[in-house]
Order: sequence, then C-alpha cells, then structure tokens
Amino acid sequence: MATVATFRNVCSWNRRCLLFSLRWSAKLLPKPRVVLPVCIPSSNQASGQHHSLSQCAEIHTSAATCAGHNKWSKVKHVKGPKDAERSRMFAKFSIMLRFAVREGGPDPEFNTQLANVIEQCRAKNMPKASIEAAIKGAKSKASIYSLYEGRGPGGSSLLIEVLTDNNSRSHQEIKNILNKNGGSLCEGARHCFERKGVVTVNGLDNDGQQIELERALELAIEAGAEDVKQAEDEEDKVILKFVSDIPSLQDVRERLKALGLLTITAVPEFIATTTVQLTDRDLEAAFSLIELIDGYRDVIKVYDNIESQG
Repeated sequence: MATVATFRNVCSWNRRCLLFSLRWSAKLLPKPRVVLPVCIPSSNQASGQHHSLSQCAEIHTSAATCAGHNKWSKVKHVKGPKDAERSRMFAKFSIMLRFAVREGGPDPEFNTQLANVIEQCRAKNMPKASIEAAIKGAKSKASIYSLYEGRGPGGSSLLIEVLTDNNSRSHQEIKNILNKNGGSLCEGARHCFERKGVVTVNGLDNDGQQIELERALELAIEAGAEDVKQAEDEEDKVILKFVSDIPSLQDVRERLKALGLLTITAVPEFIATTTVQLTDRDLEAAFSLIELIDGYRDVIKVYDNIESQG
C-alpha cells in the first residue's frame, strides 16, 4: 500500500509542478527549471519497504509554440505586404486624381476623366475623404506633368508619365533607378508609341463566362473601336482593351456599355507600335525595373513595348 501511495504522491507533485511552470510560461516569465523526483524501486519489491524519492531528473518546461503561426508572423508576412500594396494603390490614385483635375477641372460632371478615376477609386474602396483631399490638393498645389523617355534591358523602350511638384527631383531619382537597374534615360523611345483612347472592360459576359477574342472583335466593330486586346489585371482576371482614336473615346465607351459590357476605365494611353522580344533573363530584369519605376511616388504610369510572351 505504501508503494501505491508513494506513487500517487509523486504523480500529484509532478502535476502541480508542470501546471505551475506552464502558468509561468503563459505569463512570459523566464522558463522555470523543474526538478522532478523519480521513484527508484528497491531490489526487493515484495518486502513492502518504502520506496525512496530521489531528485535525479531536471527538465525545462515551456508552453508549446507553432512556428509561423504567431500574431507577429501574420502581421509581418500577410498584413504588412497587403497594407503596403493598399497604400501604394491609394497613392497612385491620388496622383491620377490630381492629373485628371489638371487636365479637365475639379468638377466630375464636366470632366469625364476625373469621373472615371473617381469610379475606380470607389471600386477599390478608397476612402471618400482621401478622394476629396486629392482633388482639393490638386487645386492648391502646382503640379508639373512630364513624360520621360527611356531604354530598358534588351533594348526595350519605356515611357514614364510623371506628375510632380518638383520636376528636378523626380527626374534625378527616376534617372538613378534606371541607371542602377540596367536602363537609362534617352530620347527616341516616344517614336515607338502612339497615343490612343483605350476603354478597358471586364472580360466576362453577363453569365460570368469569358468573352472569346472572336466575339470581342465583333463587339469592337459594333462599338466603332479600331482594335481590341486581351490582357490580365493585377489580380490575374481577364480584361479587354478596346482601342480607338482619342476623340472617339467616350462614344466607344457608351456603345460598349449599351452592349452590356462593364467598363473599368476609359482613358488615353500610349500603345506600342513597335515591339521587341526579350530573352528570359532580359525579360525578368525589365519587369523588375518597371516595377521599381512604377513604385516611385510621382509616377502615374509606365509604358513599355515588350512583346507579350505566350
């Protein structure tokens, strides 16, 4: 009986020690060192003698943690990049709003480009206060529009639209980005592009099915567009870009809307008239460079003449 009682006492004592150490761990106190007594049986168990307790084992106890599942990990690897991308997107919309106000005034009723940008902002859940602040800021702040010409890896041509309150600063910083990443500012790239009106629409029909390119060409003819291109947005969703001359831009948009297509944007853009094919290495370097330029605070948009890879 003494052996059973002793064993129970040992188990009870061990349990109290472990619970105590786990409480300490939960409170983020230093890890306790628990010395566990171990029951050492005698050579003659039938004699009924008391078994001695010896402090002969030492362990470190702490609450179990799962790698990669703590709160900081989620903030750092998930929330951080999402918030950064969201902030960058809103900053880019602010530039687009300022540019639209500069081009056609602050009233969206008489400025279709501004109305279109506001619609994009709302679709991406940009706060109303931020939209209004960008429009008011455009009226109070003198902004300069510039178009920089450049060369990228593999002989690709780049056009960089910029809206800034300090043209010298923007010019120098974009020049540095290009020089450090296989590009350069130079004249002549403008000749590889033509300014056109582009209406971007959702690539799905009313039934949620992808619109085939053959059907898109038929819609382009009905709407009076010159061409249509299939592409993907930043979320890898299929979109269609209907190209027209700039004076016909709004007419094409209205006709496409009447045909049941959901318009995303309707703005002037630079369309490449001469394209280049790049090796995989140059292609990777060019995309990296374009991403860096596009991330610069004063850049509205970056255009390239790189031929799409199948």
